[in-house]
Amino acid sequence: MDTHVFASLAQIRILLVPIGEIAQATFETYASEIRSFDALRLSDIAVEGNKDERARFQPKPLSAGHLHLNFPSHPPPHSHQPLSLIRPSHFPLAIIGITTCSRSESLPEILSQFNGTVLDMFPPTGLYPLARNCFVFEEGAVAGISSNQQHPNLIIFPENMGNRRLYVGTLLGEICSTIFGEFGVLIQRLESPLGNEYLNASLFPTLPALTDIPPSLEKKDSLPPIPSHNSQPEISKSALSKVAPSMKRNSSLGVPTVRKRISGIGAASSHGRLFKIMADFFLLAGRTEDAMIWYLEALQLLKSPLDSIWNASALEAMATIPILDAWSAGHGLQTSTSAAREPWADIADKLIQAAALYFKVSATDIENHQFLSYLYCCCILRHTSLLFAVWSAKGWGPLAFTTMLQPGPTPYLPPTLSHSESTTWANLERLSSMSGISRTAISSLLAQAHGPWLLHLGPRERVSVLEAIASTYSCLGYRRKESYILREVLGCILDLIVCGREEDAHINMQSLGNKGNVGIRLNESSDGNESILKLLKHVCKVLGVNLDAIQMVDVTSESSGQVEADEDADVYQEPFGWPELQVGVVRESVAVAEALPDFLAVAQYALSSLKTLQEFLEPGDQYHLYATAARAMQTARRRGSVKAVEYWSGRPVVSIALAPIPLIRLPIEKPLSALQPRTSDSNVILKKGGTDPFLYNPRRLNTSQGKPLVVQGETLEFVVILQNPYVFDLELQSLSLSTSGVPFETAPIPLVVPARSYHRVVLSGKARTTGSLVIRGCNVQAPGGVLREFVLPLATEEEEERLAHKRSAALCDAGRSKYSGLNSFPWEKSKSPNTETPRSCKTMLFLECKVVPEQPLLRIRRTTATHGALMLYDGEMTSIRITLENISPLPIDFVRLAFDDSTIIPAQQALAEGDMSVFETYETEYALIHRPVFSWNKNDSVTIGPGRKVTLTINCFGKVGCTEGTIHASYSYLNRNLPEGEPSSVFHTRQLSYPLMVTVYRMLESHGMDILPYPSYPMELESRYAKNNPQLFVEDKGAWCFFCLDVKNTYGTPFEVSIERVQEDVPWGESLVNVPPGSTSRLVIPLKKFLLSDEHVSKPIPTLSDRQFVVDKTKLSDAEQKIQRELFWYREELFKSLRCQWREAGGTRYGDLSLRQQRLTLTMLETLRTEKAGVQLSLMRSGDSKGIPIEQRLGKYHPPCDELVYIQVKVTNLTNTALVFTLDVHLDPHELVIHDGVLCNIPVGRLEAQESRELEVSVCFLCHGRFEILASARVLVGGSSSGTSSARLIAVVDANE
Repeated sequence: MDTHVFASLAQIRILLVPIGEIAQATFETYASEIRSFDALRLSDIAVEGNKDERARFQPKPLSAGHLHLNFPSHPPPHSHQPLSLIRPSHFPLAIIGITTCSRSESLPEILSQFNGTVLDMFPPTGLYPLARNCFVFEEGAVAGISSNQQHPNLIIFPENMGNRRLYVGTLLGEICSTIFGEFGVLIQRLESPLGNEYLNASLFPTLPALTDIPPSLEKKDSLPPIPSHNSQPEISKSALSKVAPSMKRNSSLGVPTVRKRISGIGAASSHGRLFKIMADFFLLAGRTEDAMIWYLEALQLLKSPLDSIWNASALEAMATIPILDAWSAGHGLQTSTSAAREPWADIADKLIQAAALYFKVSATDIENHQFLSYLYCCCILRHTSLLFAVWSAKGWGPLAFTTMLQPGPTPYLPPTLSHSESTTWANLERLSSMSGISRTAISSLLAQAHGPWLLHLGPRERVSVLEAIASTYSCLGYRRKESYILREVLGCILDLIVCGREEDAHINMQSLGNKGNVGIRLNESSDGNESILKLLKHVCKVLGVNLDAIQMVDVTSESSGQVEADEDADVYQEPFGWPELQVGVVRESVAVAEALPDFLAVAQYALSSLKTLQEFLEPGDQYHLYATAARAMQTARRRGSVKAVEYWSGRPVVSIALAPIPLIRLPIEKPLSALQPRTSDSNVILKKGGTDPFLYNPRRLNTSQGKPLVVQGETLEFVVILQNPYVFDLELQSLSLSTSGVPFETAPIPLVVPARSYHRVVLSGKARTTGSLVIRGCNVQAPGGVLREFVLPLATEEEEERLAHKRSAALCDAGRSKYSGLNSFPWEKSKSPNTETPRSCKTMLFLECKVVPEQPLLRIRRTTATHGALMLYDGEMTSIRITLENISPLPIDFVRLAFDDSTIIPAQQALAEGDMSVFETYETEYALIHRPVFSWNKNDSVTIGPGRKVTLTINCFGKVGCTEGTIHASYSYLNRNLPEGEPSSVFHTRQLSYPLMVTVYRMLESHGMDILPYPSYPMELESRYAKNNPQLFVEDKGAWCFFCLDVKNTYGTPFEVSIERVQEDVPWGESLVNVPPGSTSRLVIPLKKFLLSDEHVSKPIPTLSDRQFVVDKTKLSDAEQKIQRELFWYREELFKSLRCQWREAGGTRYGDLSLRQQRLTLTMLETLRTEKAGVQLSLMRSGDSKGIPIEQRLGKYHPPCDELVYIQVKVTNLTNTALVFTLDVHLDPHELVIHDGVLCNIPVGRLEAQESRELEVSVCFLCHGRFEILASARVLVGGSSSGTSSARLIAVVDANE
């Protein structure tokens, strides 16, 4: 391609072509040696000795100028022949074939190949090339190639040539000399009137065969016939040389001489174009002074609108001459310009004028639009290269001249733009500041070359112009403008490739002929695909689209296994670019890859776009890209591709969790110490609600206790939540668990995730050995892709904090810092050191399970509970039977039962709150411990073999408020054969639960508890009623009391209620009553009084739990607290002495009637408690009959009136300690009784335990009537008395006594 060098109008193009089967590397080696001669001094050019027209453009001896050479490798297209006169520098003026040879016999074949190559590259009627040579380099020849057989245009380079470079330079000088001679011959023909008419015949004239053009009018000899190029070309000399007569050389230093030479030209045509062509030849010949003179003359004559293009071309060439002179002199033009203007201002003015002339020309012939557009674009690019060279060289100077003159097949990049930091904003702005030319000025000028006129250019010219524009934008740092132009370059190149391949395929199909019904598919060429795709990726990258977001992986390589996904892929990324533009370039990218075709690239680009632009793509685009990628991958696999794409759909796995194991299969780990017998289970009941300290309650499962337990060899299920953010159903070829630790057997499953949804899927597997099983994540594989591992760590506080910090840092950095250039891309900013978050030194934590040995399995075969429900009366006692069956191949040698009911949790919560009094706390704990709903007789020797059954009996108790309950059976296989060297301190059980619906009816209500003193009955009455109810009569009436209780039947069935006396050392007694429905009955039973020791009643109210103390919420004084304790302990002793039961009348159901809702009062306490002292009263006669008791009738004494009698008081110490007593006697009415001594504080003295003492008080009743005598004994402690025991006596004084 043309590199559009600024000084290309002054460069002689010499085409280098390979001849024969020379290797590409060998050709490039020799071509680079030739290209090293980019300039030749005019003094080194060999000048021919003749003085004819060939000497007109030859350099003068010892000239100081230079020839500038350019060595392209491709000829211009044949369609550019109309530019052969207006732009001779555009065409190769010479052609050099390069080949290798090892023997002399190959020279004729090489010559024939060379001639054929020249005829293929250039049209037969063309003017160029003017010189033809073939360089034959000797390689591997046994003997030197004979020079006798070589043709004059075949130049042999011996293999052992000493200074080959010097020889090459000499040959290049000779070739240039030949070119100059041919210039003279061509000008000679153009000087003729017919030649000048041809020159002015059209806007872009072309010459016929030179035989049709007579020589100049000043030529007096007749011209021999001139053969055309397509007859028999002479290789030794050009066709122009054969017709060129011997002419004397004319000086070209002065214009008048030239005017004299063309005085014969007819006045019908202007000679401005001829002057311009002569100036072009002088410019190519390195004679800039002569060229400037002829350009000035041409400009004077090219004023016609028809010659505007020639005028503009002359201005372009004139703008080149100062640069050539400055380069030759080695310094700038500061001395020849004013200080007010820049040194390049005049050059720029000429180029601006030339561009304006090109732009204003209106071509009447549509075929000329192509050439007008091409010349205009070249002029703009030349002007741009001028400013770019000065800008990149930091100003006007030798570096700028070198940049503008640098030839070569690739553009020259100055040192200021070839280092690593050349594209930084600081470096680019520094160049603008130092050169005085802004990047914006260069970009605005370059934008003039882009327009609709590019459509008139041929594909090759369009690509060349667009490539030059894009390269300049890239060097200026305008990457988006560069990508905009490169998109058009891609379109042009793709059209050429696709059309060329279709033509080749059509030709190949025709060559195969008719094969009947056999299908034929030709191999598609992939040459050039890689370069186009690389350019395409660059364009997309500049616009913010990363087509490499999804990589292609070779499935046959060892490194193509599981790839760990980025665990921080969901971290916020700042948006970049224009979404609409990005979507458009993505569509183009996929279309380009399809047109090549490159199916792997189609899939990669489509999937990368879906991954990076999902939120901006319309539903139709998403469907199209996904379907296109699927078709491309299928086609690639059919054609034997060994590559696949990475998983592309972001992070599909949202969460992984172990599916809850059924309670019947859930293993529970317990220490071996739990098997030891325990003295009390009360604490476990009060805290956890079970009646067995060993058992585990699944309702109180705490997930933070440790790793979940799973059983070896049993199927485990993991719940995986997947997400699909796209509008289409996402198909997954394979989804499986990624594990480490113990071997885990799992099978991948195919799956389709619905569009825009979260999908739940269950993955199952089995752990083959015991140990630790770690669930790292999931292995996901899309159709046509490779397997990829997505790691999902546990959402611990540290991990959540790290991710939150990274997200906040990304959000903060998004608005804080501004990145320039390629650093603004999201994938570039993520690599920046200041945006990276250091990862915690702790390793990631994953879902981990502990695999325990195989466990047996029980099931409930049958029960006696109907439909899993129990209907009980309050306090009813019954039993149910449960049959368990072992359905596993392992035996069971350990079974324990535990129970739970709906009354336990409320009671536990009340105890935990601690708002109850000490008494209420005790009652609540007592109900939990001593009145459970379910219980059983523990039997540790239960063994169930594989396939065997066992029946267990469960006792049930009706408790009001219970609505449901559960029976838990824990079982295990303890005595198994463990591997040696693996002692274990734990064992594992399973639990089988049986829920029950419980309904408890409250049918009896007990209330009105009372304790009354035992009454004194006359002996006659006692004997009469004792026969009917002997349980109510006792002998020692003072030591007994009555216990009374009212029972109300609120149910519709009569019940028999009984109360039993179960006091120690007291005969058993029972009171029975039948309570009809809706009625209330009273139970009465004698109860012997009792006395508790002071140490006993002074103890605080106990707690049945292991709490050290319970803070009483009520503030009581010491006396009140003492009374409360006495009430509590006497109440407990009272309930121990009684047992109240009921039985359904005429039925079999029975139960207990609880008395714990009853309260004991102080009055009851005084009645129930045995006095410390026993007091007995009697009346004795005085006188001779002293010591004889007075007669009693019906429990009353009948003493005589006005007669002295004695009151005998017997005081007995009923305690176990010695006490001091005093006695008080009270007479009523006391005014009718005479007594001897005092009646108050009569000292009794110290009485030992169970000791008695009698005292007598003499009295005399003064009248008839009823008298009451009351004696009270008090204990004297520390000067104060406490506690009284009394006895009462009634005396009736009759007149007859």
